[in-house]
Amino acid sequence: MDGRDLVRSVRVIGSGRAARGVRAAWRRRRIDAAGLPRRGAERARVPGQVESAEPGPGGGVIRFSRSELRIMVAVNGAVFWGWDGAAPGPSYALAGSGPEPDPRAVLEPDKDGGWRVVAERVTVVVSRHGAVEVCTPGGVVLRRELPPRWWEPVEGGVGRWMQRAEVAADARFFGLGGRASGPRLRDGSYGLWNTDPGGSFAPGDDPLYLTMPVQLVVADAGTHLMFYDTTWDGTVVLREGEEGAGSGHDRAGRCELRMDGGPLRCWVMVGPPARVLLTWASLTGAPALPPAWALGHQHARWGFGSEQEVRRIVAGYQERGLPLDAVHLDIDHYDDHRVFTVDRERFPKLPVLAEELRRDGIRLVSVVDPAVKAAPGDAVYDGGTAVDAFVRDASGRPVRGVVWAGESVYPDFTHPRVRQWWGGLYEERLEQGFAGFWHDMNEPVSFNAFGEPTLPRSARHALEGRGGDHREAHNVYGLCMARAGYEGLRELAPQERPFLFTRSGWAGMQRYGGTWSGDVATGWPGLRASLSLVLGLGLCGVPYSGPDVGGFDGSPSPELYLRWFQLGAYLPLFRTHASHRAGRREPWEFGSEVLEHARAALLERRRLLPYFVTLSHLARRTGAPYVRPVWWSAPEDRALRDCEDTFLLGDSLLVAPVLEPGADRRVVRLPRGRWYDTATERAYEGPGQVLVDAPLSRIPVFARAGAVLPVRGDTGLELEAWAPAPGRTGGGLVIRDAGDGWDVPEVERYVSRHQGGKVAVTREGEDGVSEPEWPVRVRGLG
Repeated sequence: MDGRDLVRSVRVIGSGRAARGVRAAWRRRRIDAAGLPRRGAERARVPGQVESAEPGPGGGVIRFSRSELRIMVAVNGAVFWGWDGAAPGPSYALAGSGPEPDPRAVLEPDKDGGWRVVAERVTVVVSRHGAVEVCTPGGVVLRRELPPRWWEPVEGGVGRWMQRAEVAADARFFGLGGRASGPRLRDGSYGLWNTDPGGSFAPGDDPLYLTMPVQLVVADAGTHLMFYDTTWDGTVVLREGEEGAGSGHDRAGRCELRMDGGPLRCWVMVGPPARVLLTWASLTGAPALPPAWALGHQHARWGFGSEQEVRRIVAGYQERGLPLDAVHLDIDHYDDHRVFTVDRERFPKLPVLAEELRRDGIRLVSVVDPAVKAAPGDAVYDGGTAVDAFVRDASGRPVRGVVWAGESVYPDFTHPRVRQWWGGLYEERLEQGFAGFWHDMNEPVSFNAFGEPTLPRSARHALEGRGGDHREAHNVYGLCMARAGYEGLRELAPQERPFLFTRSGWAGMQRYGGTWSGDVATGWPGLRASLSLVLGLGLCGVPYSGPDVGGFDGSPSPELYLRWFQLGAYLPLFRTHASHRAGRREPWEFGSEVLEHARAALLERRRLLPYFVTLSHLARRTGAPYVRPVWWSAPEDRALRDCEDTFLLGDSLLVAPVLEPGADRRVVRLPRGRWYDTATERAYEGPGQVLVDAPLSRIPVFARAGAVLPVRGDTGLELEAWAPAPGRTGGGLVIRDAGDGWDVPEVERYVSRHQGGKVAVTREGEDGVSEPEWPVRVRGLG
């Protein structure tokens, strides 16, 4: 911790806690000095020459002089390989034990002494020196992994490793979890250690709260997703390629991964983006399905302070005719910041408040932090001590950090017993009337973390009985906390779908809920970063996310607030939130003009709720994110691959947010086909660019010709159909549910076509063609 970090600590947490944070930082360093093995002389190793191969289910084992490579093609089309005999499990990313091998995949000799595994969707070629090529069935190379290299301590212990790969010169990189600079990941170094940046972040800050070794690579030859399944600290260095570089030859794109430990194992899946994300979801688990109310507008503030203030805010929404679906209570509603408590002076009748809000269709959501105040007499601390729940250092003493409640200890969520204990604590939250949960500070954070790691890297964890230290457990700490909360809620309220979103997580976290941006900086760069985060996380399999509308800390101008609000209205998690230092963020605080336009955005979100419900069910069934890059259906279109300021909302809508100050027009790049401006109903033909109006009252939104989407009308559900292009048909899906519960709703399929001089919409199913039971409104006929 340097002087700058100390100043920031004082500003954020106060001088008393900052001083304790400094002491905690020095204590952490002493603990690591005593608990971690010293890294002495190391021995470098490469696989060596191939010696033999043994076929097995879905592939086989290829033995080299100094390592062995296990390859398996799964029935879902994903390919696994692991060096030094590493198997797919145990893994925090996989859903269950993982997929079964594909019996049709064959290991056979290849040229020059190498081997290859041939499957339906992919061919994997292994050279005699250990290079691995991922190829299309036609033989086009999508990715070439060079022989890996290990550095192992001479005296024994955990080795570190490096893996280099090459991709096509035209390839573009996406993913790696939540990245503020993107969604396209340009040349640079990206950290793989979940980190609280210690204040509001901007596009140049990296790493952030939620990192994943998951990269989606898009090139002319095809799309593939690469996942390196190790939870240790690491760094990814990306270099985009260049066509025609160097005497007319292409320069390949490059990826270099360096990890401090863990197995060298990975999964790769190839195909169109929709198939890749479907395979990824089948491998790591279907996304959790939020209750329908969580797809509406949610309002939060650090610093509501009292029941009276919550009622005042809710009344402000109601009096102005502004839809509101949830109110979030931050740490200020706790008693002395202690988790699973309530300040009885400021919130004396919290269950009554929750019931009153629920009658008006508004749910209460509670923040939940993992740190537990280390104070005998505190119910959570005493209960955790009784079940030996807290992380210990190498000498067996509970590790302490400094968080909001002061000296705190941390549950070890990598132990099943601890997860069960923690999940049971949510009963208190349910009794208080909370309907949803927001996991914060779970990287995990200690206030020695400003410029420092969080828990000591030598801290001990159960890791599902295998045992290990924080170097391996850190990145999955938030994931395991989410699992504890989700499974506890499933047991406590089995008839309701848990609503949970978490600041930190890892691959597979979509099984338990979503995430949000964290403390994004107030400013136009923060607005752009918000979109990057949502798009990037969706391509890593996390479809439900969104930013703090307006930025977390700072005072947005009325224009910036409104443009952020308009973007948020089309993102899965639509939440206004800010620090107590940022002042109030209610729409009426920014003047009558902003209020009028914010009301229009809120009403449009309310109108589109049936469409968002449909997208949530599709995400659960297919892994497809709600928010998709514009190249989703045409990854071969290079111009679309470079488009980062526009996105698709499902298949039917294209949203072009305003990301720059003072703009009242903007250029929009359209994919192939006919698109309608939803405000003017004017038709445009893609692919190409169009210049459209973007007045302060709205952002440009386009509907795909032929699209049929469910919306909320004056009397209930309606179908909004956009006229197909002449000679073409279109369609859409509708999935309705009761708003909560576990019943699997029917998928309704609708087709639009020109018929008898009109646009007709019919429902098509196993029983044939029928008329829709819902009113149909046709648009785009002008």
